Amino acid sequence: MESSSMFSFFSDSAIAVAIYLLIAETIGLTVLQALMFFTVVREGKCKVYVLFGKVIHTITEPGLHFLWPALTWRSFVIKLLGEIYEIDMRMDQLYLRSQPVNSEEGAPMGVGIWYEMYINNPVSYLFKNSDPAGSLMANVSNATVRCLSNLPLSKMLSDRHSLSQIVRAEVTQKSQDWGYKLGSVYVRKVHFRDENMIHEIEGKVVNRLRQVTAAIKQDGDNQVHVITNTAQRTASIEFAKAGAVRPRLVGQVLKKMSEDSEVTQALFEVLETQKTLENPGELILIPAKSELIKGLLAGGL
Repeated sequence: MESSSMFSFFSDSAIAVAIYLLIAETIGLTVLQALMFFTVVREGKCKVYVLFGKVIHTITEPGLHFLWPALTWRSFVIKLLGEIYEIDMRMDQLYLRSQPVNSEEGAPMGVGIWYEMYINNPVSYLFKNSDPAGSLMANVSNATVRCLSNLPLSKMLSDRHSLSQIVRAEVTQKSQDWGYKLGSVYVRKVHFRDENMIHEIEGKVVNRLRQVTAAIKQDGDNQVHVITNTAQRTASIEFAKAGAVRPRLVGQVLKKMSEDSEVTQALFEVLETQKTLENPGELILIPAKSELIKGLLAGGL
């Protein structure tokens, strides 16, 4: 019983000590963080410390950072007299829709352009421009209109990769001056802005499709007619050849049959009987020695 009670006492004591240490650690870390002894920078974030209008320290690497070696006595007063900026340095994306551009032919076009951006210089981002994101967007829009205007319509509709490179090269230097770094730029959509022109193009496309469909159908009918006429012509030639050969073959057979008189006589008798049976008229058979019936028939006629 003494061993079990001693074990229970030590286990309760260990749990109480662990709780006290956890509370003390939490309080200690909170006090040290309030005294600016250390700070934690998360992934993709940046902290800029400004005192009396001057940047005194910048942290761009994520992790745990001790501030007293870098800030010294200023760490005690920076929260009261200075500013601490936390900047999101992760990559962002933006899509500008239907930027007005005119082609070389005078067609009013709209260009949709997509671009990536991220902050590479937090100090310039904070103090060189009051609205760097808006300025970058306006710069991309102006570069798109300036670089893509008066281009051939076929180039605008087909060669988007080179157009994207032209816009990116125009904007990159300006964006870096404001602390931004421009990433990929891509022309995603080129379309007509005039509704009447769109309807006219649709009508022309529909008419062209109808013409092409009719031409294909007519060509198919012509091919069918050519094939049919060729087949009929070939069949007529073959039937004519057969009709020309038939009398010769029949004549040759009859010639061979005429060499035997009995066969020839039997054949002609069969043919005569066949023709007689095919005759639709009446056939009256009279006995050979009946003179009375012959007289009656003669009188009736």
